[in-house]
Amino acid sequence: MKKLNTVVSLDENLCVCSPRRDHAKNVVPLSMVRAGEHVTIHSISGKDDTRRFLCNLGLVEDATVSVVSEMGGNVIVNIKGTRLAISKAMASRVLTA
Repeated sequence: MKKLNTVVSLDENLCVCSPRRDHAKNVVPLSMVRAGEHVTIHSISGKDDTRRFLCNLGLVEDATVSVVSEMGGNVIVNIKGTRLAISKAMASRVLTA
């Protein structure tokens, strides 16, 4: 059985997972984005609970985030007017383009 990559998107304040069919080049984990850069979330990887958790924080496909600070992979991002601290483990699950 082939496992599909999925992404989390926000639909009427509910987090829903949908299959990601296109594969973008130059996709970088959020943990590797430098401070001051603005990026767009391409997809979220991980188990359903992890994707739902990140979705509830506002990290959804096509959302624009700016990295305020980065130290050792841990990041503070600005998303939708809110600053959010994310561990390296969680930031590595957020793929940006």
